[in-house]
Amino acid sequence: MKRYLAAAATAVVLVLGLPLSAFAQSGHFIGSPTCTDIGTQLQCTGKVAGLGGTTFQITLDAQGTAKVECYNPAGQHAPGHDTQVDVSGTTGPLDTPRNGQYTFTITTDTPTKLPAKVCPNKKWTPVVTDVVFSGPATLSLYEDGTLVDQVKVKVS
Repeated sequence: MKRYLAAAATAVVLVLGLPLSAFAQSGHFIGSPTCTDIGTQLQCTGKVAGLGGTTFQITLDAQGTAKVECYNPAGQHAPGHDTQVDVSGTTGPLDTPRNGQYTFTITTDTPTKLPAKVCPNKKWTPVVTDVVFSGPATLSLYEDGTLVDQVKVKVS
């Protein structure tokens, strides 16, 4: 009888204990990340915890309006047409730290792919001088290539 009780108790512990441990390793953002407009780029900082995969990656996506100056082949400039841009940045794939926590800073690239009509003709070169970011930025956390958490962050 003791043997059956021990086996039953072990089975209950395994059935109840294993699913809980699997959920305990779900990566997530801690607190409130911050995103700051730094001219032609957006920079976000924050912390993630609960990392349990082999690798993780954090991405940043945002939208804004690029202010454009155009330069002709002689080097003279003229105002270009402001245009909507999508910007992004990433930590790239990183090995999961032993303690399952990571403090991050991500900066987007300056937008370079602009519509052809921002300057008077194709011979003019567009240069982004500022980006005014609109709406919230999106931070996404991936573990082993799978999205595990995503937050929207107000841009300041």
